[in-house]
Amino acid sequence: MNHSQTKNLVGTALCIALGLILPQVFHLIGAGPVFLPMHIPVLLCGLCFGWPFGLICGAVTPLLSSVMTGMPPLFPTGTAMVFELAAYGALSGLLYRKFRQNIYLSLIAAMLGGRVVSGLASAIFYGVAGKAYGLQIFLTGAFVTGLPGIILQILIVPVLVIVLEKSRVISSPGLMKV
Repeated sequence: MNHSQTKNLVGTALCIALGLILPQVFHLIGAGPVFLPMHIPVLLCGLCFGWPFGLICGAVTPLLSSVMTGMPPLFPTGTAMVFELAAYGALSGLLYRKFRQNIYLSLIAAMLGGRVVSGLASAIFYGVAGKAYGLQIFLTGAFVTGLPGIILQILIVPVLVIVLEKSRVISSPGLMKV
């Protein structure tokens, strides 16, 4: 395993750990569903380490959180979140690292794509669970309740990635070997 691969694995593990810790902190003040703290490390992982690592981080984090803390409940919420967060991590990494799109475009497109995946997964899993789920519930959960979290992600995530690139903790997509 080369140095870059090791760095990516360690960074992904750190993002998973943050994805377990941040929600606990936000839930202490009752702000978990509003600020979407598990999304931040997953988006960071994809942007910093690429789509495969972002996908793994996004799929593993809600499962581990559900098993370790009971939040989110494993089914249907946690299961739907596995698909949603995996999409965030994969899309952010694909757009920014592989296709070298602007960081803001990559982030916002990943956030929108992940929400579409969330809506589809939730419709399936909530339906299987016999729970109500429809367009109004989707729009409220994906865009209204989480609006402060969406704003926080747009303000903080790109800045963190740019700082990490400028300090050479991670490589910039323009400097990556092809």
